[in-house]
Amino acid sequence: MRRQAGFSYVVVMFLIAVLSIVSVRALENTGMTERRHLEEELMWRGMAYREAIRQYYRGGPGSANSYPVTLEQLLYDERLTRPTRPLRKLYRDPMTRLGEWGLIRNEGGAVIGVYSLSPAKPLKRAGFPPELATFANAQHYSDWKFVYQPAQEHSN
Repeated sequence: MRRQAGFSYVVVMFLIAVLSIVSVRALENTGMTERRHLEEELMWRGMAYREAIRQYYRGGPGSANSYPVTLEQLLYDERLTRPTRPLRKLYRDPMTRLGEWGLIRNEGGAVIGVYSLSPAKPLKRAGFPPELATFANAQHYSDWKFVYQPAQEHSN
């Protein structure tokens, strides 16, 4: 009977080690899944801003196209007799979880695009739609620039 002393202890320690490894792997997978979801959310929100800028630019009176000076102008465009809402609300940057975005401005100081302020490296490296082809192999989320330029419409 004395030869079996400590066997149960070794089995329990082995089971604890296996459970620890499985738990760590599950946490890593959960973190990776969450990050992929945040990337998708960044793409959706960035494209929403890009589309709102496009609507604002093309929705000016007559042939006078202009970009907004602030993101708030995308919420309520009253340049026409019938005001429009190119964007329903100002979205937070999902990567930094802040309401602040990096703004891309033209020579006149108007907003032509937005980008995340996150310095993290993207998981997604390829497989972007044609209008976002420049995102491939970006080093940081801040390199994902959601810009509207009229010349891009004609080249797509």
